[in-house]
Amino acid sequence: MRKLLLLLLAAVLIVLVASVSFAAGAQTVNGWVSDSKCGVKGANASAEACTKKCIEAGASPVVVTDTDQKVLKVANPDALKDHYGHHVAVTGHIDGDTIHVDNVKML
Repeated sequence: MRKLLLLLLAAVLIVLVASVSFAAGAQTVNGWVSDSKCGVKGANASAEACTKKCIEAGASPVVVTDTDQKVLKVANPDALKDHYGHHVAVTGHIDGDTIHVDNVKML
């Protein structure tokens, strides 16, 4: 019984450490959902219709950050499908110039 309890405690600690380290990598950036064709030029409220049109024509959705106008490719573009052309806060994992979106909130 004692060994089982120790094994259970060890498993809980491993899961806790793994989940904390995974969550620590998530970042939130504010910016505009634009398209890969227009990029920074489409990062404003008046470009919503153009952004939607370009994405429907085959361009990929991107996130243009507010702080430095960096264009981030989106690893899971379906996460942004309801936010084309919107100003949003995107939480996800950034790897170089790509973000894997975990959560999107309108600003």
